[in-house]
Amino acid sequence: MSRHLLTPLRLALATAAATSLLLSGCTEPAPGLPGLPMSGATAEPPSAIPDTGRTSGPVALLLPLSGPFAPIGQSIKQAVQLAFSAPGAPPLDIRDTGGTPQGAAAAASAAIAAGDGLILGPLTKSDTQAVASVAHAANVNVIAFTNDETVAAPGVWPLGITPGQQVSRVVSYAADHGRTRTAAILPDNAFGRLMGASLEAQAQNLGEPSPNIGYFDNSFQSLTHTVRSISAFDSRGASIEAQIRAARDQDDQAGRIRAAKLEREPIPPPPFDALLVGATGEQLAEVGTLLPYYEAGPPQIQLLGPSLWAHDATAMATHDSLRGAVYAAPDPSLGLAFDQKFQSTYGSAPPGIDKIGFDAGAIAVLAAREGGYTMQVLTNPSGFTGTDGVFRLDPDGHVQRGLAVFKVEPGGPQIVSPAPATLPPPTNQEEPAAPPTS
Repeated sequence: MSRHLLTPLRLALATAAATSLLLSGCTEPAPGLPGLPMSGATAEPPSAIPDTGRTSGPVALLLPLSGPFAPIGQSIKQAVQLAFSAPGAPPLDIRDTGGTPQGAAAAASAAIAAGDGLILGPLTKSDTQAVASVAHAANVNVIAFTNDETVAAPGVWPLGITPGQQVSRVVSYAADHGRTRTAAILPDNAFGRLMGASLEAQAQNLGEPSPNIGYFDNSFQSLTHTVRSISAFDSRGASIEAQIRAARDQDDQAGRIRAAKLEREPIPPPPFDALLVGATGEQLAEVGTLLPYYEAGPPQIQLLGPSLWAHDATAMATHDSLRGAVYAAPDPSLGLAFDQKFQSTYGSAPPGIDKIGFDAGAIAVLAAREGGYTMQVLTNPSGFTGTDGVFRLDPDGHVQRGLAVFKVEPGGPQIVSPAPATLPPPTNQEEPAAPPTS
């Protein structure tokens, strides 16, 4: 995972139109949806939202068109330009950030000085932080491409599919199916820490016990220690093993009888019934071996994971202990129109982050038609239908998404909970504070 938390994989697709973004047709309060807790409150009236942001002007697109991230930037640029090919699109002002926070801040300042009314991008967490204070001072809203939700603030929305969105959806799915005691084994990096924080928050939202979370580094020793510790094997099974060894050491019939009796005793289950695992690739395969060794695998435990498992699902299905695991991700069938349009226009399939770029561009085109790039327009409580499914920009800078839940099966991952077509209305919010300067 990039230290900047770029959306790292082709996280699927969704939309019926390839050159427009539609407002979701939700005029009545939507029912509660799995993974998106229903507050019971009606949508906040637009007049209650501070109407910050500019009403007109070109749209700035800030991307690393040079430097190490240039290939990503060039590809996102194509997706945004595809969205801006729609009739009535405002002018698009494309500026190179060079892939650095300093370059991103300079590009934002130049765009604002040129009269741009909305900023799309930049790409990474650090670049977004550098742009946020510049944009806030100029009353310009920002739709960034990072999936690090810590940059969320009034007027700054991280549009990438975040760890929090994934964790909230899959943990809620597990709770709906009676799995309410969750633990986690997560990588000790920015992505893993965000997953852990999201799990703690979601457990609190659902009224579940506080989860026990273990973090591992890149070594097999660290992973083994973390799995053993989280599984509480020493208190569940190691004592029985010690008793069996002691009985055998007696080297008599009584000892052998006692050892045989102990071997037939089941090891108590672990202190959780759902386990969020952030490992991928070879480390995920190792987890699949370690969990049954420490008596902490299915069917006692439901394994939960991130959208990254979409790439691992075929290999996972070959492991008995990983088969049946579930993860949250966009439904790939929903974005075929965008895939086809991008392929026919540019001659290659779009990577996942291009869909985020297209959605950001389509929002900008729609906002220009609907009255400007203001908080009221951008935070329409009905949300939008984009290339990764339905989503909504909230006034506090967070983004709500409707993801599907997939189950790992031998014939390929199967959707066990479809992505919702609408989102429940946002809760009433206090007037958002100004975002911190950085």
